[in-house]
Amino acid sequence: MPSMLQSQDTVTTKPVVVDTAIKQGKHYKNVIRYNLSGPILFGFTNNVVVGYERLIGKRQSISVNFGKVSFPKIIEINTDSISVSKDIKNTGVNFSIDWRFYLMKENKYQTPHGVYIGPYYSYNDYERTNDFSLKRPSGMIDVAHTESDFDIHTFGLELGYQFVLWRRLTLDLLMIGPGISSYKLISRISDNLSSEDNEKVREALKQVLTQRFPGMNFVFEDKQLSADGILSKWDIGFRYLIHIGFLF
Repeated sequence: MPSMLQSQDTVTTKPVVVDTAIKQGKHYKNVIRYNLSGPILFGFTNNVVVGYERLIGKRQSISVNFGKVSFPKIIEINTDSISVSKDIKNTGVNFSIDWRFYLMKENKYQTPHGVYIGPYYSYNDYERTNDFSLKRPSGMIDVAHTESDFDIHTFGLELGYQFVLWRRLTLDLLMIGPGISSYKLISRISDNLSSEDNEKVREALKQVLTQRFPGMNFVFEDKQLSADGILSKWDIGFRYLIHIGFLF
């Protein structure tokens, strides 16, 4: 009898294994998010990109982002002979989609919390209209009206980590996103300029592009706007994102 009572005690004190999903509560499969990257780099004006992520399995998701963006603000383009005198129009659109695989061996949390990898595609289109002034003996005068359209298509692979804080708040950090990109700038100049002054305006447009977009000084280092105002190139691309979102 004493041995039987001891056996019963052993059974009643055996640890109970709690399922992780039950312990963590309901498994939410949707995330709506706001892209902080554009506002941080280029300002909050005209940089509003939102996104949606949907889990399509235990370890996979599809993520879509879209919104409006703007060309980086021109701080100052002013040399001895030319300067930007007026910003007239500054608009743009952004669209991207990625397919995420959350790494099971690296993650101890329920998705979408954890490390992920996957392919992505992104598209950005920027439109900008400016007036330029050239130096004359009488002073600086407005002589050139420019309309620019800058397109970027990027295909690549990404590595990131998404935190889930307080069960609902998400912080998504896309840390590495190398890819291949198509860059195309079309600039139209309305003027009555000499060929020398026309070249100065084209060089100023390139300066605006390469100085205000991260990495563009390397992409277009050896490229010049053609006579018809086109500059295009395939080159290395990259993607970096910071999202804040809500899990539901």
